[in-house]
Amino acid sequence: MNTAAISPAAPASSATFEQIAELERKYLLQTYNRYPVVFTRGKGVFVYDIDEKRYLDFVSGLGVNALGHAHPRIVKAIREQAAKLVHVSNLYYHEYQGPLAEKLCALSGLNRAFFSNSGTEAIEGSIKLARLAGHRAGGEAKSRLVALDGSYHGRTFGALSLTGQDKHRKGFEPLLEDVTFVKQNDLEGLRAAVNDNTCAIVLEPIFGEGGIYECSVEFLQECRALADRFKVALIFDEIQCGLGRTGTIFAFQSFGVTPDIVAIAKPIAAGLPLGAFIAKEEFATAISPGQHGTTFGGGPLACRIALEFLAIVEEEKLLENVNKVGAYLHQELQGLVEKRAAATGVRGRGFIQGIQLEIPARPIVDAALAEGVLFNSTQDTVMRFLPPFLMEEKHIDKGIRVLKKLLGKKRK
Repeated sequence: MNTAAISPAAPASSATFEQIAELERKYLLQTYNRYPVVFTRGKGVFVYDIDEKRYLDFVSGLGVNALGHAHPRIVKAIREQAAKLVHVSNLYYHEYQGPLAEKLCALSGLNRAFFSNSGTEAIEGSIKLARLAGHRAGGEAKSRLVALDGSYHGRTFGALSLTGQDKHRKGFEPLLEDVTFVKQNDLEGLRAAVNDNTCAIVLEPIFGEGGIYECSVEFLQECRALADRFKVALIFDEIQCGLGRTGTIFAFQSFGVTPDIVAIAKPIAAGLPLGAFIAKEEFATAISPGQHGTTFGGGPLACRIALEFLAIVEEEKLLENVNKVGAYLHQELQGLVEKRAAATGVRGRGFIQGIQLEIPARPIVDAALAEGVLFNSTQDTVMRFLPPFLMEEKHIDKGIRVLKKLLGKKRK
């Protein structure tokens, strides 16, 4: 039988951009507003398109590719493990999940981990755990959640219910109704929202998709105090800002306030799907076998690569680079604010930073693509920078040169 006549053809290396885009337009749900480029490979802080044009990457897969592209140790570990064991399910033990959980607990100072496939799933598991602990501490009524206006936690129903942006929620209501939103850094609003029926306060220490806005130390300290007073789970969403992006392994270590549960994902398995939440013992013990689970989360391939990621960050002293080059990036972005009329402010730290514009950011991103630099825009007028931890000052210089050109008019 001629199977070629009835089976879809495998992707061909000779396919054109138009052919690739048309196939997606025909068969994929149209949920992504993609840029007009097809990437085929990457190396270090660069990616290459279908025509072998090189691009400097300030996006790193929305914070996922913290080690850049094709890191030799990651490539080697994937090859070795893929030839041994990729998946067994969580019905059985394998040799990497326990060591990874131990490492994350040691790094965070928390006690127990659960592995998921994504950051959104880590948030879902976190609020399930908080609900269980809340019911144990205060009965069924202790189930309310407090979240922040402008936040972003994901697109599943629980995570979306905590997301304080109407543009993401619109069309999907009704969501969870027992969520109270307060403004970031509004101490009085926070105090009014938390009570005996609250089971969790959920927040990003630094808003990512929300525009790179930091929670103040005072606000986080008050969250901690209220959580202790009312027996509430303080949950930090560090899916974007965690695992080294602020210059410390966990963002909460940069602020000096420890949560009860922290959700992580993006860079942990160097591009393979993996997320986790890590909890203090008093909350972790609220759950029992059968109350939560996952088919794919925490498999041997992803966990081995996550251990390799953490080892590389430590052994190659990448946090030192994030702090050093991140400070240089901040300095150079501040220089743009001082010299370009279109730029009005800089926010963030380390390798999670944003520059506020007085003009739409997307056209700047589009124009930079043509210049061979990948930038990202969010909240319409914010350019977000999530570069790989390997980025050097010379790469920052190239990006700034492009921005100077594209932002145009100088300040008077």
